[in-house]
Amino acid sequence: MDTIIDKIRQLSAHYAQDVTGIRRHLHANPELAFEEHKTAEYIASKLDEYNIPYKQGVAKTGIVALIQGTNPSKKVVALRADMDALPIAEKNNIEYKSNNPGLMHACGHDVHMASLLGAARILKKLSNEFEGTVKLIFQPSEEKYPGGAKLMIEEGALEKPKPAVIWGQHVFPLLEAGKIGLRSGEYMASTDEVFITVKGKGGHAATPELNIDPVPIAATIILELQKIINSKSTPECPTVFALGRVIADGKNNIIPDEVTLDGTLRAFDEKWRDEAHQIIREKSQSIAQSMGGNSEVKIDKGYPVLVNDDTVTANTRKYAEEYLGKENVVNLDLRMTAEDFAYFAQQVPACFYRLGIRNEAKGIISNLHTSTFNVDESCLETGMGLMAWLAVSELK
Repeated sequence: MDTIIDKIRQLSAHYAQDVTGIRRHLHANPELAFEEHKTAEYIASKLDEYNIPYKQGVAKTGIVALIQGTNPSKKVVALRADMDALPIAEKNNIEYKSNNPGLMHACGHDVHMASLLGAARILKKLSNEFEGTVKLIFQPSEEKYPGGAKLMIEEGALEKPKPAVIWGQHVFPLLEAGKIGLRSGEYMASTDEVFITVKGKGGHAATPELNIDPVPIAATIILELQKIINSKSTPECPTVFALGRVIADGKNNIIPDEVTLDGTLRAFDEKWRDEAHQIIREKSQSIAQSMGGNSEVKIDKGYPVLVNDDTVTANTRKYAEEYLGKENVVNLDLRMTAEDFAYFAQQVPACFYRLGIRNEAKGIISNLHTSTFNVDESCLETGMGLMAWLAVSELK
């Protein structure tokens, strides 16, 4: 008689073609953050097809569904997938290329949704063979602050019933299809958006005695903040402070009144994060004033550090090795990228792991957020099967 792990593997293989079709439909019809209306309708139609009850309109376009096994109140676990695409024009020459000009699923959220729908179908099929309840969370707006996770939590997505464990799965272009990656503890950085306006007094470049030039003031602020903040970075607790946009909108012989600086701060320690905010504010102002100008600083505090629960991650590794084989479960390094799954992880013991999608032989090597991003679709069989197995294993 087949065991439940055998049944999950068999169903994953059986549903692989259908789930590939789901992924391709989603890939061809991307929608931006909080605009995932047709995406939500499509997900709902699939849940209807699988006879899985759900609630729509959570955080505008999000969906929460429940799959009850026997004795449904015994324990609850949750699986999350994000839904939104990016404002990127796709350059892939594929039959399921984006139909929406300038929009693309360039971060794999189409894979995440398709995998979760596949896992849902498996779990529904096997619902008489496990105890407890599986909560499915289809989350909007991972790519745009404040993020859908925070809003879904505020609207009760983690309540009635409250899960004891939650998982998030995300594609990883550096890892071959068929493998997954894990890291316990701190995994992804906090992220803040930094906006500095350096104010001076513009005028003719030939009369510097009449001006307060904000350009050298801004340059001094950039160099000083880079030196102070990035010097605190260590391999164990890295920090990144970078300015990606500097606007001094004068002319060859016209000094502008102000210079604007837009950047990002990434960190792994919340106390140091707050200290860095203070450094940015105080140094920007003191440098500007010492050179005759002034500065205004605005910091939008973004996603927190993503922390994987040690016990949940250890269990996830054990379950994944059982399902995929030990050789297909690898360790991950710290990532300076950020994820709003961190909000879920603050509320519920969590594990956010990475799904391999790379296939060099097929030329599938592009990074996330690029116009040529694609995946080896064999990852879908791995992704849906593993999600189902994680849920079942935790509910044993």
